[in-house]
Amino acid sequence: MLSFLLVAILLHLAGGSPPPEPVVCTDGTSNCTVTNSVGSFPDRVVCRARSVTYPRTEQELVGAVAAAVSAKRKMKVATRYSHSIPKLMCPGGLDGAIISTERLNRTGSAVHEYVVGLRIVTPAPASKGYAVVRELGADHPDLDAAKASGACINSPEDGLNTSCPWDPRVRGSFSQNTDFSIALSKAPAFVAEMQRLRDLSPDTFCAGIDTRFGVLIRYVKASSAYLGKPEDSVDFDIVSYRSRTDGMPRAHADVVDEIEQMALHKYGGLPHWGKNRNFAFDGAIAKYPKADEFLRVKDRYDPDGLFSSEWSDQVLGINGSPNIVKEGCGVEGLCVCSEDSHCAPEQGYFCRPGKVHDEARVCSTSVNP
Repeated sequence: MLSFLLVAILLHLAGGSPPPEPVVCTDGTSNCTVTNSVGSFPDRVVCRARSVTYPRTEQELVGAVAAAVSAKRKMKVATRYSHSIPKLMCPGGLDGAIISTERLNRTGSAVHEYVVGLRIVTPAPASKGYAVVRELGADHPDLDAAKASGACINSPEDGLNTSCPWDPRVRGSFSQNTDFSIALSKAPAFVAEMQRLRDLSPDTFCAGIDTRFGVLIRYVKASSAYLGKPEDSVDFDIVSYRSRTDGMPRAHADVVDEIEQMALHKYGGLPHWGKNRNFAFDGAIAKYPKADEFLRVKDRYDPDGLFSSEWSDQVLGINGSPNIVKEGCGVEGLCVCSEDSHCAPEQGYFCRPGKVHDEARVCSTSVNP
């Protein structure tokens, strides 16, 4: 009996209360907002949309896309739990449409090279009903442009007893996720420099990151996907604290900022498309040898850019920059600081060079210019 009770307790603890619904509407399925699983995008701006649809079948999905195309309305897909930190699911403006997969997906996952085929819905001319299903088999030349990764997690609701610590409903830890990949051949040198930064002040280094996680490291194989890893890489994942107050600096945040800038700029690191803050994506698309091929397929499948948004245009190098340069932008990770006003000089945080990577520019209380 004791063993049975122990197993039952462990099974309960192994579960997890699901995150909140990312799409919330004030009028049925109209006048909506969409957010991510932590409840805030890097720029802290609320994303609004005209409406949301919840297709249950492929036929309903085709209908949802066709309705948006016929109205020439921008649209984005919101997954069930909306784990992506940047504004990937925000259509922009007030007239955009959200297509939620909450009732469409059930189980399963698909990760890069394990994808051997896809069925996707794309815009089409009126003569074809405004939307068509395209089937991309293993030998289809466009499969490498469509490959992505994702997964569905199903957990029972339990009154938030086992909710994640970053769930916005429980006011737990408020964090940001920095994730980048560095070519395997360059990873040892990067790790050595990160250790140098740690050794300058171990207490400061550990205070700058969430020590419950530390620096997570995993190996990633090269991918044939146009926006995948072009060579075998090492992925580094760092969780750090974020203030709930806009513009409020975090003690020792310069540690993570220096690591990230060193990884991206000195070692040619690639930011995770679904994590990171704005500045990490500045110029990132130029690091992908097959980016032009991806953009050609994108333009062919969606010539009017109805699945595009201001954010996707910025990170794909089509129009504008993901950087938002303003007072305090360095504190929020919206830019790399270039002057003190980008930090919080009134609170003693100034734009300073990095301690190991002196080309980095971070918001720091260091007295050394």
